[in-house]
Amino acid sequence: MTSIIVDPTISDDQRRELLYRGELFVHTDSPAIREFVAFTRGMVEEAFGGRDPESAQHEMDVESYAMTLARLKPAFIHHPDSKTHLRAILTEHGCDPDLTYFDVPRLRTSTSDDYLTTGIAYAFHAHRDTWYSAPMMQVNWWLPIYDVEPDNVVAFHPAYFDRAISNGSANYNYYEWNRDSRAIAATQIGVDTRVQPKPEEEIDLEPQIRPVPPVGGMMVFSGAQLHSSVPNTSGRTRISVDFRTVHRSDVQARRGAPNVDSHCTGTTLRDYLRVTDLERLPADVIAPFDEGVPEELLAHAVYTG
Repeated sequence: MTSIIVDPTISDDQRRELLYRGELFVHTDSPAIREFVAFTRGMVEEAFGGRDPESAQHEMDVESYAMTLARLKPAFIHHPDSKTHLRAILTEHGCDPDLTYFDVPRLRTSTSDDYLTTGIAYAFHAHRDTWYSAPMMQVNWWLPIYDVEPDNVVAFHPAYFDRAISNGSANYNYYEWNRDSRAIAATQIGVDTRVQPKPEEEIDLEPQIRPVPPVGGMMVFSGAQLHSSVPNTSGRTRISVDFRTVHRSDVQARRGAPNVDSHCTGTTLRDYLRVTDLERLPADVIAPFDEGVPEELLAHAVYTG
């Protein structure tokens, strides 16, 4: 049964081993995260032009709100300081900078009361990241930018960690997603027409776990965990950041969480950057994950938008 481990005093190797077994970690206070939060708040508050970012949804029409996010999110993702902060966070939390690779941080906005739940502010149904071509050794790091509560966080559904679910991952190709679907996120208002892997059988979302890390803290979990966006009824927009890591030794050894039901095509491994120097994983390390993928699709293996 999944448990929550708070402020562990263990090595990163031990942490990853426990994550691959389905455990969840919560870190409650980090100087590096506090600095990252301050940086992120600065960008968010500037983008909303003096409005309170948590309540701006009540003052803006949904199209204007979506366009604000469409400008803000890429700027945040590609800002060089974003990567600098992630490198500091990972080093502070014991990751080997020579063997740890990270992807760019995603700024997430979960609006309240169904204001905007599609496209640029997609409210995720129950899913595993591994249904979206994430490798089984992916580790997810999630941190709030403003205070969160049980009514606007992420829920985990631990009964399914090692239990297969019929799902649409066999129809998901990461390289086709990069080519066709990522760039149109801001246009998906009201209904999201993009094909995304979902459960294809009825699942029981109980029991569920809703960790509530404080600002300055974060939670860490396996990309194989079944999780979902909690329907936000708090009255305020939840603003958070998440990013992912892989450890090169685990990639080469194919060591990670069990693959119980992921059948997608392609891999996100080319998105990862080494902590020390921002170099990508070598091609020969990634090649085994692309067996059988047509050569023409490999041109879209890395999203550059």
